[in-house]
Amino acid sequence: HRSEYTLLLNNLENAIALDFHHSLELVFWSDVTLDRIMKANLNGSNVEEVVSTGLESPGGLAIDWIHDKLYWTDSGTSRIEVANLDGTHRKVLLWQNMEKPRAIALHPIEGKIYWTDWGNTPRIEYANMDGSNRRVIADTHLFWPNGLTIDYAGRRMYWVDAKHHVIERADLDGRNRKAVISQGLPHPFAITVFEDSLYWTDWHTKSINSANKFTGKNQEIIRNKLHFPMDIHTLHPQRQPAGQNRCGSNNGGCSHLCLPSNKTYTCACPTVKIKKPKYCLDKFLLFARRTDIRRISFDTEDMSDDVIPLADVRNAVALDWHDKDGYIYWTDVTTDSINRALWNGSKQEVVVDTSLESPAGLAIDWVTNKLYWTDAGTDRIEVSNADGSMRTVLIWENLDRPRDIVVDPIGGLMYWTDWGANPKIERAGMDASSRIVIISSNLTWPNGLAIDYETSRLYWADAGMKTIEFGNFDGSDRQVLIGTQLPHPFGLTVHKDKLYWTDWQSKSIQSADKRTGLGRHTLAENLENLMDIHMFHRHRQTVHNPCSVNNGGCSHLCLLAPAPKASSCACPTGINLLADGKTCTPGMSSFLIFARRTDIRMVSLDIPYFADVVLAVQQLMKNTIAIGSRSQRRFVIYWSDSTLKKISRSNINGTAHEEIISTGEKRSLRLKPCLIYWTDTGTNRIEVANLDGSMRKVLVWQNLDSPRAIALYHEMGYMYWTDWGEHAKLERSAMDGSDRVVLISNNLGWPNGLAIDMAGSQLLWADAHTEVSGENLEQLTHPYGLTLLGSHIYWTDWQSRSIQRADKNTGANTITVRSNLPGLMDIQAVDRERPLGFNKCGRRNGGCTHLCLPRPNGTSCACPTGILLKGDGRSCDDSPETYLLFSNRISVRRISLDTNDHTDVHVPVPELHNVISLDYDSVDGKLYYTDVTLDVIRRADLDGSNMETVISQGLKTTDGLAVDWVARNMYWTDTGRNTIEVARLDGTSRKVLVNNSLDEPRAIAVFPSKGFLFWTDWGHIAKIERSHLDGSDRKVLINTDLGWPNGLTLDYDTRRSERSVSVSRDQASAHTGAAEINQRNHHWRPLQDLLGGRPPGPHRELGPEREAAPDPRQPGLSPVCPDTGSPRPPPPPPSCPSPGRSPSLPPSRLPPPPPLPAFFHSSAHRVVLAGRLSVLQLILIPFSLTISSIPFHSDPHFSSSPLSPPLSLLLFPSSSCPPPAPCPCFSSPLFFSLLSPVEAGVLPSNSFLPTLAARPLDLLDGLAD
Repeated sequence: HRSEYTLLLNNLENAIALDFHHSLELVFWSDVTLDRIMKANLNGSNVEEVVSTGLESPGGLAIDWIHDKLYWTDSGTSRIEVANLDGTHRKVLLWQNMEKPRAIALHPIEGKIYWTDWGNTPRIEYANMDGSNRRVIADTHLFWPNGLTIDYAGRRMYWVDAKHHVIERADLDGRNRKAVISQGLPHPFAITVFEDSLYWTDWHTKSINSANKFTGKNQEIIRNKLHFPMDIHTLHPQRQPAGQNRCGSNNGGCSHLCLPSNKTYTCACPTVKIKKPKYCLDKFLLFARRTDIRRISFDTEDMSDDVIPLADVRNAVALDWHDKDGYIYWTDVTTDSINRALWNGSKQEVVVDTSLESPAGLAIDWVTNKLYWTDAGTDRIEVSNADGSMRTVLIWENLDRPRDIVVDPIGGLMYWTDWGANPKIERAGMDASSRIVIISSNLTWPNGLAIDYETSRLYWADAGMKTIEFGNFDGSDRQVLIGTQLPHPFGLTVHKDKLYWTDWQSKSIQSADKRTGLGRHTLAENLENLMDIHMFHRHRQTVHNPCSVNNGGCSHLCLLAPAPKASSCACPTGINLLADGKTCTPGMSSFLIFARRTDIRMVSLDIPYFADVVLAVQQLMKNTIAIGSRSQRRFVIYWSDSTLKKISRSNINGTAHEEIISTGEKRSLRLKPCLIYWTDTGTNRIEVANLDGSMRKVLVWQNLDSPRAIALYHEMGYMYWTDWGEHAKLERSAMDGSDRVVLISNNLGWPNGLAIDMAGSQLLWADAHTEVSGENLEQLTHPYGLTLLGSHIYWTDWQSRSIQRADKNTGANTITVRSNLPGLMDIQAVDRERPLGFNKCGRRNGGCTHLCLPRPNGTSCACPTGILLKGDGRSCDDSPETYLLFSNRISVRRISLDTNDHTDVHVPVPELHNVISLDYDSVDGKLYYTDVTLDVIRRADLDGSNMETVISQGLKTTDGLAVDWVARNMYWTDTGRNTIEVARLDGTSRKVLVNNSLDEPRAIAVFPSKGFLFWTDWGHIAKIERSHLDGSDRKVLINTDLGWPNGLTLDYDTRRSERSVSVSRDQASAHTGAAEINQRNHHWRPLQDLLGGRPPGPHRELGPEREAAPDPRQPGLSPVCPDTGSPRPPPPPPSCPSPGRSPSLPPSRLPPPPPLPAFFHSSAHRVVLAGRLSVLQLILIPFSLTISSIPFHSDPHFSSSPLSPPLSLLLFPSSSCPPPAPCPCFSSPLFFSLLSPVEAGVLPSNSFLPTLAARPLDLLDGLAD
């Protein structure tokens, strides 16, 4: 028969061995490509790494289901190892006389382990599960003993031999060996047993087969056409029978491993011996092997190397250790980092990962807890605290590829080797004082260094001279200790009477007597990529620490020094020490600050060397491109991130980080007293705001095409910017955006950086594309950022990945300030001693209530984006008179219609997760919205403050929301529960109005003066319905030619409803339609019909006119309230302005409507557009709709900022109707389609406006007929 299989895990690399834990419902497997042992739940979930280091070819795997242990064979390392099921407490169990162990099986009830070995002498062995009592079961007539399994009930073992094409069996002690099947086995690999049957996999036949376990007969193919079937097991409780747990509930009292052994158990430690019966020691030889760090225990019999479980070790070179806290430290020259972890691999962390290029040497001062290292890329020796803080450069001159370094806290000295053109070994105080060369001859590649305090010797290994030598601490009495059979020594260390070293060429770790060089011994061999080596122990010499009391009197770093000084003080990189020799200056005075995409760095100009320091901001940066800075009382750094689309700031020490502006692609920042200016290439705008991000205003938005750099000349009231567009140019305007002029428009390519030389009255810019000539400019490859300080200009260069400096007047004397810095962006020079200059707006903000902006001839007052300045020229309202309000899931925004820039402004409503629908109440000035992630309905003031939850229970997917501003109720649709509900505006008196024949209700709208409720339904039969506000008299208005009816709005003036709808999923077209609202007739027409595209036809009618019952409610009356059922009396009618037009919009502000697009007049255009829209259907379907009495132009600047897809939009036309006012405040509605060819070409795909609705801001009561 042919059995079906269920896929448990897929997309594996090269899974070989397999086993399971039935009671814990876990499956384990080994992967010989990834060299990993993995586990997952039996349902395929929760895949995790169990063992990820120190594996070379883990071909066998077995689970001890009683004691919860994992055993595996590794033919690459020739070992059998054991660990807990989570990979902890890993131990090499068997290693001697082991060649290529393959299959493994356990008998936890008997405490036995069985395995096959493929080596030169193939055999099958067993031992106790603690590794003791090892014996050979079979070693004859074997060649490739592959699979191995145990029949627990029959007390037999079965194995397959792929070379001899046989399946054999024997008793558990090896007796009564017999062939079960000896024919028809091309290449058997793995085997298992269940009840009376054997099951095995075969590579050649690519099948799973079965046969009787006693006779070998009744063979059949269970499954074929399998690609290289590997290990196989029978998943059943019988395969893991219950047994006694020898270790009991307390792990046998063992601190680490408890391993079963025959009828008892043994306590075991990971790679180290048992000093007391149940506790472990940790003393071992530590060495690096590029991709891992290993240890060899001197306390165990096996002397095997064990991989320390560390993550992401790519190219480890230098090592050291600290016995007090148990940390090991290493450098990685691929990630250019210094890292540390506890000796068991836990608490791994990066200590230093910036401004490193090739950290090849490392040393720990265990007395003062300092970390010293050499960098062959930057040619420096640096020091920091052991955690990486307080980093400073010690030596930067006359270094040429420094390699190894060792420190002598007893003598206050440090030693290092130098691989450069003139190889040497040098010595200096640990504070960099008293530097001298101690060895400078007969050196080629001086590698490892080691200090022996017992003999007062300094040892070194030279890979070029192929020697190990020693001398006194001053270099005298130099002698060769070992001069033969040293192909390529690298790492070197001394412990007690032995010298240990690594050798690249012999791939071994060796030792010899430290005095004579005799007694050479190979500790480990066949180890590729050996690097540094150290002996970890707990007996370092105790030394008096002069820095232990009050940090030696130092404000920052206290470093050991040679006698008689004993210690000295130092400052972090870039900061000078004051004359008292103890205290550091508060910070850098003159420095460069530059952006490098993922971080911000500073280069001090106060010190005699150039070293960059990373701004310690604990905040993710993805693409930081523009920076600015301000010094007033405290120094603050500002930066923009074009990926995260925000502007942030922090103190220079990284504290007080905050986001001040979000959304938009900021390209360049410039700061002047109290203001921040920036360019935005995403929206093609130039904006300004207060330094805290408030009062944001668009200054320039027309005729901009990729604005890039910006520079301010506050004293003159000018701002300058470069434009990268199709026609590159350099422009200038007043700092309020007025008086705009083009300064340069020819011979420009990619104008990048921009700087103003106020002293020289000149403008400087960097162009990354225009070819320039001149003897001093030939080194420019791709300049980006540009700045000026004193007599020099500084710039960043993308191609050379460097910061350059030159004379600002001649361009001569070019030098590289810093190199090897990929991702360089903007750069600014800062002189904190330089005065800020005169602030034109300093006195009472220039008399302005909001923004005061400098101009060449004074200042001007301005209002935040979208708000018009009042007639006094100084003050502003708090919000626009007329604006659109919309949501885009995670934010609520508004677009003013009072100004021409149509910029969206964030309304700071807190805790938004997925806002779908919104409405507003102009009586109380409240915004109401639904959040379908939190399943709540909330409200807040129109400025975003005073947020509160009004409905918090019984909601599932509230897609639609409408506020009855007359009766003070709110209505909502719940697509998840298929209901329409109503409640008072505070959430009380909640009631279900409609809960039958609803299938995904979406948008909802109310007509208080007529007492009508309208909604759309997305269900199987899409429709638009209407009822009274109490849910009665329900009618279907439209149920044909609808696809996904989304937005819905009402034109109270002409009695029509508007809805945006996708007509058909098959047609894949979308359009906006209108329906006439009448108690007798309900007609809908596509919008192009209403606008004159073609006359309405009879096919648009929904049927004969139906007589509707007269509405007993008068205009302006509220429907029955949910709680009392009694109507509320109408408010007294106020006086209304004369009809004809909106009183708030004078004729001068009403431009004529634009001509209709050809889309509305040509069916051919409709067909083409439908074809184009089919690809964009899911993006461009409008989600809701609004109408406006303001003729709406296709404006390329309208809503052009990058946003998440907006999901709700409201139009707030201004109105002078006094509250309460039942009078209409619209003049003539204009319908428009977001998907006309004009708008489709204007709105970017990620910022189309899928929800619209409309209501006058001050419309407080019902509207008259």
